[in-house]
Amino acid sequence: MARAVLRGLRRMYPDAACALHFAGPYQLAVATILSAQCTDTRVNQVTPALFARFPDVAAWLSASPAEVEALIRPTGFFRNKARNLCALAQAVQSRWGGRLPETLEELITLPGIGRKTANVILSNGFGRPGLAVDTHCQRVCRRIGLTAAEQPDQIERELKALLPRTAWSIFSHAVIAHGRSCCQARRPACPRCPLRAHCAYAAQARPPG
Repeated sequence: MARAVLRGLRRMYPDAACALHFAGPYQLAVATILSAQCTDTRVNQVTPALFARFPDVAAWLSASPAEVEALIRPTGFFRNKARNLCALAQAVQSRWGGRLPETLEELITLPGIGRKTANVILSNGFGRPGLAVDTHCQRVCRRIGLTAAEQPDQIERELKALLPRTAWSIFSHAVIAHGRSCCQARRPACPRCPLRAHCAYAAQARPPG
């Protein structure tokens, strides 16, 4: 079933891609940290000024939390995000000579970077297989019946086992697009969803007859 869902998603969202604006893996890491509890649209409104001031790790090394807070305030949780961003630069500089590491295991040891953010960086920053499980991915995959797990880490592991490694990134982008445009939290558009034949939630919602 997972591969049938993947085929359907690919047909529906052939151009699905990361919505964040960035230049290089490090800026993507910053943007993804900012996207926690915030929309990509809002992050993209904030990052031009932020990246103009701090374009790379070297510039971030001189950043003060207060200055960063002022620049990222609209993204919410700005104090915690500012602390993480300042600590991230220091860690990347001291442990990897200013270059962001390129493995999930190393990325998740950095301030502000969990598995979702690490997978986003791998997929979109380094062009490596990555499957980011956000709230859209959780909702859609649980509704369809690809997983019954509730924790993102477990959902990630189960999806990766179901899908070919080469499809992890496109699945992640497409399923997030589907969650935003069709399988929304409050009003999923089941009648017009091309995936409904494979979806446990749609089957339950379908009137008898």
